[in-house]
Amino acid sequence: RLALQAMNNGIDGLRINPGNIGSKAKVRQVTAMAKDKGIPIRIGVNAGSLERELLSKYQGVTPEAMVESALGHASILEDLGFRDIKISLKASHVPLMVEAYRLLAAQTDYPLHLGVTEAGTLLLSSVKSAMGIGLLLSEGIGDTIRVSITGDPVLEVKVGYEILKSLGLRKRGIELISCPTCGRCQIDLVPLAEEVERRLAFVDKPLKVAVMGCPVNGPGEARQADVGIAGGKGLGLVFRQGEIVAKVPQAGLLDALVREVEKML
Repeated sequence: RLALQAMNNGIDGLRINPGNIGSKAKVRQVTAMAKDKGIPIRIGVNAGSLERELLSKYQGVTPEAMVESALGHASILEDLGFRDIKISLKASHVPLMVEAYRLLAAQTDYPLHLGVTEAGTLLLSSVKSAMGIGLLLSEGIGDTIRVSITGDPVLEVKVGYEILKSLGLRKRGIELISCPTCGRCQIDLVPLAEEVERRLAFVDKPLKVAVMGCPVNGPGEARQADVGIAGGKGLGLVFRQGEIVAKVPQAGLLDALVREVEKML
């Protein structure tokens, strides 16, 4: 019922869960409308809601059980003449999710939607998603992604972009390079790096921006950055492509960096 209502209200894509969609008659009804409206269907298998017969057959939740669930439902849609399909195999346990997608990728050419479900709050989800989604993408597996965070959904998009950027699959916005601080650090680097990230959040152009704690190794370590700053006692450095272009008071480092970035837009 909800699937039919969603399609009648202009939804662009639909997800059905083999574990709770119901009878084949309901699947037939949903598929007929999706085909008529040109709406793709994602078969979204979830480790937490596998069919009982598969849990019995495999004695629990396994990658093989998840793959069989997905391919079984794909064959149902195919028998109904529907092939505008993509598939997801989501689990909260990263190794289970990764192995399930690997098995599925070896058996089908359907597009795969990657995600670690119920991944937790921001930090936990970012780590789990980067490991699970990133590992599969690095192997050439996956076509679309979704990061699942218990929190602001806008952060899901941001983390997703960062995963893609880290693998060189998508270039968008600032890539911040900043050191973890050491005994040579001569400025209060942590709040400075956080403020740089905040001030440059508006930038869509792909740029590497470095925020380094000392003038000794800073420019050299961040040589691949488009632009950056390095703190010093009293004076800091502004550099582009590893070359020093200005020396400014520490208090003016942030504004100087923002101005350099704006010149590049």
